[in-house]
Amino acid sequence: MSEQPDFRPGPLDRSATTYVAGHRGLVGSAIWRTLEAEGFTDLVGRGSDELDLKDRSAVLAFFEETRPRHVVLAAAKVGGILANSTYPADFLSENLQIQVNVMDAALAQGVERLLFLGSSCIYPKLAEQPITEDSLLTGHLEPTNDAYAIAKIAGILQVQSVRRQHGLPWISAMPTNLYGPGDNFSPTGSHVLPALIRRYDEAARSGAESVTNWGTGAPRREFLHVDDMAAACLHLLEHYDGPEQVNVGTGRDATIAEIAGYVAEAVGFEGLTEWDTSKPDGTPQKLLDVSKLAAAGWTSQIGLREGIASTVAWYREHVGHLREAG
Repeated sequence: MSEQPDFRPGPLDRSATTYVAGHRGLVGSAIWRTLEAEGFTDLVGRGSDELDLKDRSAVLAFFEETRPRHVVLAAAKVGGILANSTYPADFLSENLQIQVNVMDAALAQGVERLLFLGSSCIYPKLAEQPITEDSLLTGHLEPTNDAYAIAKIAGILQVQSVRRQHGLPWISAMPTNLYGPGDNFSPTGSHVLPALIRRYDEAARSGAESVTNWGTGAPRREFLHVDDMAAACLHLLEHYDGPEQVNVGTGRDATIAEIAGYVAEAVGFEGLTEWDTSKPDGTPQKLLDVSKLAAAGWTSQIGLREGIASTVAWYREHVGHLREAG
């Protein structure tokens, strides 16, 4: 069976059962909030304490029971550079299990629309900037997270394979660096932006005279607020159909030093920012080409300065109840 030539994306049925896998995570919780706000009335989610997505028989039984019409696959084992470098076998194995189980169960139930969420780390380490979708599989991956990247690439290929073999209009989206409510602010497991927020907030609270960050502050990074990401996901489900993954980002980047300045401003830190140049900078730039997303009719709405300020406010409100896992 080939891809359905007559399928045309359009508004999703707000009353249809819609399963958000990973609905308690950074991305999944934002997608849940967005779908609720958009009038979806039959959202389904299960925490890992209720449904282990690595348990194939349990996942198949869950899909047979709930029979969702739409699925957003946002569940994943995620972590920063340290976690990815230390536990590559776990990141590869667990993400492959989650993806295969959920997509096989979705296929068994004939799920109409499925959106698989990957990561910009799927692209080659030395990809030309800004990174276009067709740079996938054209070069070597970043060694520190290659196991996670391979799992996500496998997910993209599974979506494409289902399209070719079964004709279901499933799609994939590749977000840039995300941040916002529900992020991981753990000292060992967080990514750069939540790590900066925690570091500067603690410095402001303690009255520290300075904050020291790794590297020179010169590398450029793109950040997308997770609520923007969620809005983009719904837009793609309703407006895009194709086998190629779609980059989701802002199309704009900033230096780590500029980002640190926004964080310092948001938390009210007035001391000095120092840079430990004996520590590595990492890749000089990582920016996604979002022209395909723009052609589908969507652009980001939340500016970086505004988004950081609102995330700091959320962090301070929830600081005593944050997840501390690595």
